[in-house]
Amino acid sequence: MRVFLQPAKLSKKLIMDHYRDTVLSPVEIDEHADLLDEQVRKRLSDEFPRGAAQMWGVVPGKGERNVHFYRQLKPGDWVFFTGDNHLYFGGRVRVVWRDRLLATRLWGTDEAGSTWECMYAFSDGRTFDVPMAEIRRVLGWENENRHVRNFQALSDSASELLHDLLNLDRATGELSAKEREDAEGALKEYDGPLERTAQRAYRAEQSLLKQQLLPGTEGECALCGRTLPRAFLVAAHIKKRSICTDEEKRDFRNVAMLACLLGCDGLFEQGFIGVGAEGELLVSPAAESSAAVLRHVDQILANRTVSWWNPDREKYFAWHRTHSFKEFTVH
Repeated sequence: MRVFLQPAKLSKKLIMDHYRDTVLSPVEIDEHADLLDEQVRKRLSDEFPRGAAQMWGVVPGKGERNVHFYRQLKPGDWVFFTGDNHLYFGGRVRVVWRDRLLATRLWGTDEAGSTWECMYAFSDGRTFDVPMAEIRRVLGWENENRHVRNFQALSDSASELLHDLLNLDRATGELSAKEREDAEGALKEYDGPLERTAQRAYRAEQSLLKQQLLPGTEGECALCGRTLPRAFLVAAHIKKRSICTDEEKRDFRNVAMLACLLGCDGLFEQGFIGVGAEGELLVSPAAESSAAVLRHVDQILANRTVSWWNPDREKYFAWHRTHSFKEFTVH
């Protein structure tokens, strides 16, 4: 799945109005059934059984210059919104269609009489707060003043880098039949190495890091506070290791924490929980999507203050809040 970048400066009132009306407040599908093509309406209803979907659109542009990339957009791809020198929102595309009438009803027209008719609806909406300087560094953009000025697609390799930076689960949401088929085919055809030197080195580093954090036979999970045997605790990086600088990787006492395998490690890694600026444990709205996850959070993690937090570790927890924690979701 590829990544697309959508310029949308919220400092512009028109963009902020659109964002508020069709992203923060998902569009009720049935309210616009009179304009929707029957096949599009069915696809929207199938993908959004609750009857509402977050929507956005792209103006075709002069000579339809934006259509080139828009035609490459497919269900399963991610679109990230950028503006005011930050990447601030992303969603996973579910339905793509062109609809001038609906776009005009939702958003009106611009000064040139154009509307945002190259439309897409998405799920798994999440907020971020990633400076464009970090995006440029990760993607290898040499121009330090480069910004996203038009709707564009990233290459497969750049898409992977952004997936990694933003800690996106490639299986977020239910996979389509085509995605399942592609995954099965790729697995059957894979004939590469099953063990790599880098993986062995990484495991060795993890072992040393765990020894630093857990010298004894049992220790305390930094998130839930339970004291557990060594086998049920891992040395979990607060800031994603692949994004850390060499200096941060060597900051053993602060960049990592002990997290238990009884739920906390996975919940933190996937952004269902986080740690606030004063050590309070944060629970994402995404936790409500699973009764089992919500039950675990309520029973084990609710109303906790994380004792592992301190001012030296805050910069790493802050990174997790802006890159991994699922602060805003709409299903």
